[in-house]
Amino acid sequence: MTDTTLEITNLCKTFGATVAVNNVSFRADCGVIALLGPNGAGKSTLMNMLAGYLAPDAGNIKICGFDIAVAPLQSKTAVGFLPEGSPLYPDMSVRAFLRYIGALRGVVPARLDEVASLAQITNVLNQKIETLSKGYQRRVGFAQSLLSDPPLLLLDEPTDGLDPNQKEHIQKLICEMGKTKTILISTHLLDEAETIADRIIVMDKGTIKADGTLTAVLHKSRAATLPDAFRKLTIGETADIRETCHE
Repeated sequence: MTDTTLEITNLCKTFGATVAVNNVSFRADCGVIALLGPNGAGKSTLMNMLAGYLAPDAGNIKICGFDIAVAPLQSKTAVGFLPEGSPLYPDMSVRAFLRYIGALRGVVPARLDEVASLAQITNVLNQKIETLSKGYQRRVGFAQSLLSDPPLLLLDEPTDGLDPNQKEHIQKLICEMGKTKTILISTHLLDEAETIADRIIVMDKGTIKADGTLTAVLHKSRAATLPDAFRKLTIGETADIRETCHE
């Protein structure tokens, strides 16, 4: 075991001739990390490899000290994952879905009510998932990622489809959890990254273009705002920028 929650070394993934993730390395402890990049940058592929849904072609992933290739059960037990899109099993009620996921993860039934309250879905527990709005479905997915109280949360667009009040609640919850967990968020919302992230990683074409605090990313990219830095980093106006902030 180690104090480092997540350690990625020289991670690579290709799909035919397409290089989705190219020699990515970083480590992370407690805090909220925003993973930014244009469509096709490799963010979702990276998330899916960290969650164990995709096997890397090369490189190494360690979660709480466990190598995901050598000790998959121990490493995956430490991860909560909110993938892109709606939860599985749309014909299930929210309660049945959470009970099912909880049973797979060995979670006590009382935890279901706790995460339902955190995600503000208590009022729809008896409804079928397919009848819910996009915002509620997103919160059901968020709730299932919290069930086992994992030390590492991987959240792919966690506020997608939420109204402003719901978005603010989830963002505040993520900030609070980031005090004791490692949370990696993939988002297209630059203002969200500025609001909740302790650290920002910008990806483009499968590689990391910048890694550091907001201030560090702006300074190194010679940009006044995050949108300006994002444009420079993802259209090739500057050289690759790396600043490791969480050694």
